[in-house]
Amino acid sequence: MIEIEGGEFLFGDFYELSNTDALPLHQVKVKSFLIGKYEVTFEQYDDFALKTGRELPNDGAYGREKRAVVDVTWDDALAFCKSLGYRLPSEIEWEYAARSGGKNHVISGTDSLSHLKDFAIVRSSGINFSFMVGTKKPNELGLYDMSGNVFEWIDEFYQFYSLPDQKHDNDADAIRIIRGGSFGEEEMATRTYWRVGTLRDVKATDIGFRCAKSL
Repeated sequence: MIEIEGGEFLFGDFYELSNTDALPLHQVKVKSFLIGKYEVTFEQYDDFALKTGRELPNDGAYGREKRAVVDVTWDDALAFCKSLGYRLPSEIEWEYAARSGGKNHVISGTDSLSHLKDFAIVRSSGINFSFMVGTKKPNELGLYDMSGNVFEWIDEFYQFYSLPDQKHDNDADAIRIIRGGSFGEEEMATRTYWRVGTLRDVKATDIGFRCAKSL
């Protein structure tokens, strides 16, 4: 885990001001927190699954060990994090960390799309499965694979920014947020402000997670 010092930043599509799912830009405050240096691996999740009698996630015959774990639901991811005294990151925490403390980094680690290949595994990388964590460059906070490799489950349910006070049951809502893009996506989905909603019980070959903790 890496400690992230809190602060304020403009949350949302600062880059093109055109992604209606990530607008309007708005100032938010972030308290200091911890977040995983890497995405959780098969090796880590397998240990948890064996201890708790859970089904082992499918590795697609590509091997396990240090590969980013996939084929886990939102609830699976949350249970893993809770077993270590952690939780899933909030959407604001995730974006703040991906942007190296709220900087205008369109890809985690850089403000230039031309440097994408240095920081992220995406479709153009020619890798068709979740890869070993930490093989690309980290961002300025020392976090790896915040863009690319696998999408990451976020704690909150999915909603538009324009409805921050919408009433909901966080335990029951079916649609959750994933962030960061993946090996199967084009560059657009790896952008630090890009948001995707998906069913909480989905298991996919390109959705994994990392844990976080309040300080």
